[in-house]
Amino acid sequence: MAKGFTEDDDALLAELGVEVEVKKQLSRTPREERIIAGFEEILQFAKEHGRPPQHGEDREIFERLYAVRLDRIRDLQECRDLLAPLDQQGLLADTSSALPASEPDDLDDDALLAELGVEVAISPLTELKHVRSTAEKKAADEVANREKCEDFATFKPLFEQVQKELDTGLRETRPFEMKAEIEKGRFFIVSGQKAYVADKGETITNEQGRTDARLRVIFDNGTESNMLMRSLQRALNKDDAGRRITDPSAGPLFSDQTLDGDEASGIIYVLRSKSDHPLVTANRELVHKIGVTNMSVDKRIAGAHLQPTFLMANVEVVATYELYNINRSKLENLIHRIFEPARLEIEIMDRFGRPVVPREWFLVPLFAINDAVDKIRDGTITSYRYDPHAAALKPILR
Repeated sequence: MAKGFTEDDDALLAELGVEVEVKKQLSRTPREERIIAGFEEILQFAKEHGRPPQHGEDREIFERLYAVRLDRIRDLQECRDLLAPLDQQGLLADTSSALPASEPDDLDDDALLAELGVEVAISPLTELKHVRSTAEKKAADEVANREKCEDFATFKPLFEQVQKELDTGLRETRPFEMKAEIEKGRFFIVSGQKAYVADKGETITNEQGRTDARLRVIFDNGTESNMLMRSLQRALNKDDAGRRITDPSAGPLFSDQTLDGDEASGIIYVLRSKSDHPLVTANRELVHKIGVTNMSVDKRIAGAHLQPTFLMANVEVVATYELYNINRSKLENLIHRIFEPARLEIEIMDRFGRPVVPREWFLVPLFAINDAVDKIRDGTITSYRYDPHAAALKPILR
């Protein structure tokens, strides 16, 4: 019956030979309805985020599940034909984020729905709500025990610091070997992410008689996991690229006296500029150049007034520190990284009139430089950062 007409109206129109339009009701099988419902979840995600769901360990678990489901839908002609009228966003044609997958043979209803990760009708006697594809199960297992780290701002500087120390060679990555390496304060690389053991509970004995402990592990993508030590151990052992990140160690940077056969590796020098640049004259007691050289300092600063690195001016040597058996470039990078917050931003013109921005000058008092050298000497420097407001080294909170 046409909407808006009574039976008498229909009869009258029929008598007059006027065709009555009857709206056909589309009938969907339960299987089709569930496929459509599963696709509508993907459409809603794409609408909210402005893009299709994507794969990747840094993605939320539901996005990863939707990405797997979308891949399977794209693979199946039956699904593409069914869902094409709903695909106003062009998701079925966009394969930019898809992982390769093979076209399955003919699947029964339950198998197809399981492949798509949508609900499957089952016996009411079981509590199973739906069946997931193998890919979805893997994606869920990898991150199911992780949650957002609410205080990640506390740990983010630690990850940044570790990366800088890896870049400068102060830390290294080495293959993971044994669970004894898993201790509070240690860093690892697992599944391509840096992991930090923020806390380690009391040692327990599991049902197999093996020792274990509950850990709080923070990951560099802002998530955390309350996992067991042996779970982290298994994850590191299974990952061919799994690594432990060594603790920082400056090594024997200095020695009060040389041993037989030792040769001086270089000298840390601290210079004060005699430049008449307004920024320098206003802060002359604080503006210092810190460098490392393998030649005599006098030779290094010869002709300083002709070199942009010396601000095109003569300099005064205010401190030197001799060192032995050390990689000079790594040491210089370490020192510059420590005082990075106080790096002097200054532009000068070289003798050809071209602008130059020297990078080895810092607005830092001499006593802070002495303090840094002492901490390099005793190997504790990586536990400190320079605070330009306090003009002093401050412990890094861990």
